[in-house]
Amino acid sequence: MRTKKRKITSLLKYVADLLRLINSLKDENEELTRKNEKLQQDIARHKTYVQAEKLEMKDFKPTAEKERSLIRYKTATILYAEIRGSQNFTDNPDNIALVDSLDEILIKLQEVIARYNIKKIKTVGDSFICIGGIPKKNLANPVHVLLAAIEMQYLIKDLYRSDQNRDIWKLRIAVHTGTITADIRNTKSQHYDVKGTTVDLAARIRHVCQDNQIIISGNTYELVKDFFRCDYCNKIPVKYQGFMQLFSVNGIKTEFSLKGKGIIPNKSMSIRIGLMQFMDLQELILDKMEKELPPDLYYHNVKHTVDVVTQVELIGLGENVSDEELLLLKTAALFHDIGHVISYDNHEYFSTLIAREMLWEFNYTQAQTEKVCELIMATKLPPKPSNKLEAIICDADLDYLGRSDMIPVSNSLYFEMKERRIVDSLNDWNAMQIKFISGHQYFTETARNLRDVNKQMQIERIKNLIVENAE
Repeated sequence: MRTKKRKITSLLKYVADLLRLINSLKDENEELTRKNEKLQQDIARHKTYVQAEKLEMKDFKPTAEKERSLIRYKTATILYAEIRGSQNFTDNPDNIALVDSLDEILIKLQEVIARYNIKKIKTVGDSFICIGGIPKKNLANPVHVLLAAIEMQYLIKDLYRSDQNRDIWKLRIAVHTGTITADIRNTKSQHYDVKGTTVDLAARIRHVCQDNQIIISGNTYELVKDFFRCDYCNKIPVKYQGFMQLFSVNGIKTEFSLKGKGIIPNKSMSIRIGLMQFMDLQELILDKMEKELPPDLYYHNVKHTVDVVTQVELIGLGENVSDEELLLLKTAALFHDIGHVISYDNHEYFSTLIAREMLWEFNYTQAQTEKVCELIMATKLPPKPSNKLEAIICDADLDYLGRSDMIPVSNSLYFEMKERRIVDSLNDWNAMQIKFISGHQYFTETARNLRDVNKQMQIERIKNLIVENAE
């Protein structure tokens, strides 16, 4: 019995120890669970912090780097100007006053370059470097730079007319056109650091330039020779390119200068420059249309705009329009459907609003802008032109009616109008087309000669389509 009792006592003790162990393990397990939950929370917080740090580091750039932007320009023009005093400068009793006047000269020269939208890059002593064609691309920048150079030379000669000051200051100008890389170091002040062989070559040309001369490179000459009187004067060796020819510029050509004096451009030259800059304007507008036009404009899209611009030029030349009239026609054709980015209905009106907002930046006068807007409104259907230019743009806008691709172009307009529930079936559309084409007439002799014969053929083709669809 005693043995049995001892065994029971021992067993109870074992069970008690086991219960204590279980309770202890339970407490430890709860503690570990709490620690694990806390650890998981810490891990989650750490992950969040690490991800935030990664995003911050990804977006982080040093302040100087954030404010820098490298841009490559295929066609930019460097102007290197150097002001020099004459050999008799030290003998002049008023030399202190003349030195003070140099600041006034620099200010006036910088006013000239600013008027032609040329950017000053650097000033070193009595020399400064500026560049045309940045920050906005401008195909006419070589012409603008030379106009500024001619005006600067005239300014130096005209600034001091008294005998004692006449020959004190001399200006040397070197010009070269080529590819450059512009490092915009501060987007607010737009400070530029320009690099490339174009800058180096302009500096080299300056060394062969004489007092009161404007020397340009062969590259620049090819771009401006139609507007300026230029004479071959020298050549310099260029690494890997052989010799570069140099030309002196003696003024604007008589037919492009005011009163034929070769100093101030006349209206004819302004129009020719406008035709050059039209390519920049066209790139800007077509890019805007590409990005902002609704995707379901199957007809009134970039292709149609390019077609109309091409046709106004073709018909305009056939109708013997002037350079200014051709510029206004091409500009109106470019803008005539841009209003679709705002509204499908009454888009011509919205096109005129956009034109008025943008054309002043490309040096269109108020009168020219108003004429462009009148031409845009003339494209509103049904066409009712009141003059020759309106007749030309109306014919260009509906040129497709007499072309061989009339059916696919017409179908694109059908799908566009069907999206807007303006028309129901293709047969209904074709019937409308027959009625429209039968009542349509081209207004210019050029368009009639080009398209009238084909237009009659289109009516027969559409009639056959209606019969085929009915069957």
